[in-house]
Amino acid sequence: MPPQPGMGNKNHGRFAKQQKPKNIRSSIKRLFTYVSRDKYLVVLAMICVVISAGANLAATYMIKPIIDNLGADVPSSQKVIDLAFGLLRMASIYLVGILAAFIQARAMISVSQRTLKRLREELFSKLQELSVRYYDTNAAGDIMSRFTNDVDNIGQMFDSTILQMVSGMLSLVGSVVLMLVTNVPLALVTLILTPVMAFVSGSIAKHTRKYFGKQQAQLGAVNGYIEETISGQKVVKVFNHELAAKEDFNKLNNELRNIQVKAQFMGGIMGPSMNALSQVSYTVTAFIGSLLVLMTRIGRIGAGSFGALGVGGLVVFVNYSRQFSRPINEISNQINVVMSALAGAERVFAVMDEKPESETDSNKVVLDKVHGDVVLENVTFGYNPDKIILKNISMYAHPGQKIALVGSTGAGKTTITNLITRFYDINSGTITVDGTDIRDIERDSLRKNIAVVLQDTHLFTGTVMENIRYGRLDATDEEVMQAARTSCAHSFIKNMPDGYNTVLTGDGANLSQGQRQLLNIARAALSKAPILILDEATSSVDTKTEQSINRGMDALMEKRTTFVIAHRLSTIRNADAIMVLEDGEIIERGTHDELLKLKGRYFELYTGIKELE
Repeated sequence: MPPQPGMGNKNHGRFAKQQKPKNIRSSIKRLFTYVSRDKYLVVLAMICVVISAGANLAATYMIKPIIDNLGADVPSSQKVIDLAFGLLRMASIYLVGILAAFIQARAMISVSQRTLKRLREELFSKLQELSVRYYDTNAAGDIMSRFTNDVDNIGQMFDSTILQMVSGMLSLVGSVVLMLVTNVPLALVTLILTPVMAFVSGSIAKHTRKYFGKQQAQLGAVNGYIEETISGQKVVKVFNHELAAKEDFNKLNNELRNIQVKAQFMGGIMGPSMNALSQVSYTVTAFIGSLLVLMTRIGRIGAGSFGALGVGGLVVFVNYSRQFSRPINEISNQINVVMSALAGAERVFAVMDEKPESETDSNKVVLDKVHGDVVLENVTFGYNPDKIILKNISMYAHPGQKIALVGSTGAGKTTITNLITRFYDINSGTITVDGTDIRDIERDSLRKNIAVVLQDTHLFTGTVMENIRYGRLDATDEEVMQAARTSCAHSFIKNMPDGYNTVLTGDGANLSQGQRQLLNIARAALSKAPILILDEATSSVDTKTEQSINRGMDALMEKRTTFVIAHRLSTIRNADAIMVLEDGEIIERGTHDELLKLKGRYFELYTGIKELE
């Protein structure tokens, strides 16, 4: 059974499913839908890539006439002039290439950062639309890794890798063409090793893709465990669990290390393997080229015949041979980055493809004025189909009534409130608000009419005023302060350094647990929702504070339909009806006095004859 909201996420990420790119073409196509929004910058970058690659190829080819002119039968002064002009032309071409490379890099960085901005915005927006079930069944650290590691890897690919691969392909094709122009036989010799290099590159890339996918998934698992351990550090220390936490982390870290070793090894051998093959190709080319130059010099090959080669041609050809191998090496090395980015992209898109909670809310009822008449009829529910939590629950709450839910831990009290707010949908039965099935009500409309105070508090980074106003964003400062008075939070807020303008950080780390809960109650007090759910709302405060809160809560609950979950049974004595749950069923119902007369389970809980399990 997935953990219930408010009970903590029990998935540490250590059993996270390892993933690898399953559909590379689909991921690439989807990524480029984000890039295409800056198509003009992309076109500019591509034009600059072509200019830069062409300039490098052209400048290299100009070495041939410069060297050949040095051996020509012309006056020395003419040679110096030809050399000067030749070098000037080379420098001009290289300068154009450098300028194009600068513009291309600047344009692509802009495209990359805009793309990442869109990805993060859409990913964060999608997370706001997902159901509570998704957060209950996915580690927070693993979700966070989508924003950090995965998106960063995508950014690295867009920043430089894509253009380097395009530039490499252009240089590769250009080098082949110019080698054929320079000397066909020598070019054919150089190209013989190309299929071998492609085979080696493809074989290594196949394994690299698999291990980089596993690395990303395991990194998410490690991040998830770190996040949970840090956020739960007080619990770790209270139970002296430091050593066990270290052991668990070391186990996860070792698994990550083992996967990273394999991934980095497979990625690391790509460059040396390609470099070794390119050195072989270079050596063979230089050797055969030298023979062709020698044979041309001694007249065995005619100066204008097929295969003839001069010193300048050999120098240029050897350079092109280097340039031919270099793009292959670079492309091979960049495959690691691409595979890591695609693995991350699939993880990001997997979140984006999750079914949003509001997907089925089109054409739903929008509540106008809610009175607060809530009815549950034959409600059956289980977090998993094979384990039913609630069994044929039927109950009602008329407008303004206070309904208390009591029972042993795990009896299903919190689950009922989760169903009323539609954090989860019931398996069977009906839940209605003012006669309308909540499944027919737009979720946002439903939840605007329900205020919830959870047992686990959460405060955001911001001022006290802003945290209380989270209950109703259009509330005035006076309304916020009135809500704080209702929840008995006003007195301690006024004693804070900056009062309502005091900035809270670290989930209100500078406040006591009771004070945090009071602010949480103030949020609910600020809401005008006609239905109120209090899930152990006073569990974190002392008895004296609880008495003050109860007086404020009475004012808060006035004219509101209220569902109260409480272990302190003294706080619900004035409830209109008390429902006693055991094993997902209502076994007793009635007022406080009626249930005491029954001398059943409620009597046992209230008198302490049999303590809560």
